[in-house]
Amino acid sequence: MKALYTLLILFILTSNNSIAQINSPLELGSIIPMSKELMINVTDEKMSLDNNFNENGLLVVFSCNTCPFVVMWEDRYRQLEEMCQINKVGMVYINSNEAKRNGDDSKEEMKNYAKSMGYTFPYLIDQNSAVANAFGAKTTPHIYLFDENKKLVYKGAIDDNFRDISQVKETYLLDAIQQMVSAVDIKIKETNAKGCSIKREIN
Repeated sequence: MKALYTLLILFILTSNNSIAQINSPLELGSIIPMSKELMINVTDEKMSLDNNFNENGLLVVFSCNTCPFVVMWEDRYRQLEEMCQINKVGMVYINSNEAKRNGDDSKEEMKNYAKSMGYTFPYLIDQNSAVANAFGAKTTPHIYLFDENKKLVYKGAIDDNFRDISQVKETYLLDAIQQMVSAVDIKIKETNAKGCSIKREIN
């Protein structure tokens, strides 16, 4: 009985450690993980993060269809798309909510949502949350900005007020993009991501 108890404890510790390793946060300065991994866009096209990389970098936004935080930040998404287009920075939205793939975050619902929001950048399906795990992404939204050398230079939140764009005092991400393309040091490189948890499928 004692031996079984010991094995159970070791199994739990090993499992928890594995989960922690899978979801460990991506450190600043890291190169884009799984950059060649093909994902399906809502347009049915297969593409990778490398395919969406532009000459000045890449912005990765882990997002979804129904999270209230995403909905409240959608007006900022439009600003980010414009900023990326002007500054030759690639951008992708990634939906890693594998546990909701047969519901709110199905491919068809993603397609409808992208159309209703007028997305001009790809909205990709992250099968089994593999890319989110590689990034250590926790929430929707969760932001990762990479520079021209594919190094992580900013991660976290979009700004300091998800509720009301008129009350924003710190535009963390817009500032980071501008500072990055201007080749000056990014003043704020990391903030706490706020949002709904990514709905990973539990096996």
